Amino acid sequence: MDDYLDKERKEIFSERVRAGKRTYFFDVKATRSNDYYLTITESKRRYKDDGYTYEKHKIFLYKEDFNKFLAALNQTVNHVKEELLPDVDFDQFEREEVDDDESADTNDNEELKWD
Repeated sequence: MDDYLDKERKEIFSERVRAGKRTYFFDVKATRSNDYYLTITESKRRYKDDGYTYEKHKIFLYKEDFNKFLAALNQTVNHVKEELLPDVDFDQFEREEVDDDESADTNDNEELKWD
């Protein structure tokens, strides 16, 4: 029972972003002392042997680094958008994603397997 309560207490909030064969999870978790941190997980769907598995990569982001992380991420993305690819309409990718999601043959209840 303690493990169940620990798990319930630790996971506070979650957002999922689907991106083709990748899915990104942004999860807010709590420590035992009720301090909060963020995990960012990239999950890649891979075909292996007789079925699909999911490879994951995880980043832990602590509250003292939130502002620095966001500033660096925004600066980097803006550099690509404004300096390297100024003619690209990045909104088109959101429109394409909506179309892909409507026609995708995915099952939200599919069991995930981690390598």
